[in-house]
Amino acid sequence: MTQLRNLIDLHIGHPASDGAGVRLTRVIGGPGIERFDPFLMLDQFDTQNPDDYIGGFPDHPHRGFETVTYMLEGRMRHRDHLGNEGLLKPGGVQWMTAAHGIIHSEMPEQEQGAMRGFQLWLNLPGKSKLGPAGYRDIEPQDVPRTTTANGVEVTVIAGRFDDGQAQLDGAVQRPDSEPHYYDLKLPAGADIGINLPNSHRALLYVYEGSLQVQAERGGEVGTNRLARLGEGDAVQLHSDQGARALLLAGKPLNEPIVQYGPFVMNSREEIEQALRDYRDGVLAV
Repeated sequence: MTQLRNLIDLHIGHPASDGAGVRLTRVIGGPGIERFDPFLMLDQFDTQNPDDYIGGFPDHPHRGFETVTYMLEGRMRHRDHLGNEGLLKPGGVQWMTAAHGIIHSEMPEQEQGAMRGFQLWLNLPGKSKLGPAGYRDIEPQDVPRTTTANGVEVTVIAGRFDDGQAQLDGAVQRPDSEPHYYDLKLPAGADIGINLPNSHRALLYVYEGSLQVQAERGGEVGTNRLARLGEGDAVQLHSDQGARALLLAGKPLNEPIVQYGPFVMNSREEIEQALRDYRDGVLAV
């Protein structure tokens, strides 16, 4: 028997600045991130003002996790110390595994117009935090998309989408946390049910319109609200007026999380080692 996931609570992001003064909304991040394990951070950037993004993100390091950048509007250029380079365009995805260490930049390739999208930080298990770094640039046409019988448009960035009628594998499959990452566009009056592994933690972020989580303890999720969902093997959603939302699900790693800026490890000692490695020029080798 299907167990629908209840709505546990709602969260609202807060304004933040990162890189060379890029203004964004930090939806997940800061104290209490264990509640969202394996997800460490979710940033939303959404502006028409070039002053909010023109500085970009000059060279900076990471260690111990993965970043997933999903672009809705605008163009960003990635370069890293491994020699990778890619242009992130509307509808495209950049999946970067920092692991042992990577130094990269993300710079806008435009001087006007909208810049809109998301960056998600996905934790790595301790056994993989010092593994090899990697990068994948996924072109918009290579990100799987489908439209359900109810007219809901689904972009499947990671995992396997399953609404009980059809299944579609996403652009990326990852071990350990086994992430699912969908962008949902619900027209007015639409419903969608999505099957998810009961072992996974599920989060829903509405970035346009509003929708309802339908369950024994459901409720309304408005614009720019993050909903934590309870245990279960399915999510049932409805939108009266239409909505766009990200649905995230991942298997918790249940390991200690120690973060210092761009480094996420399992202990303070490992963070101190990362700082020494960066200082000594051996973080990204």
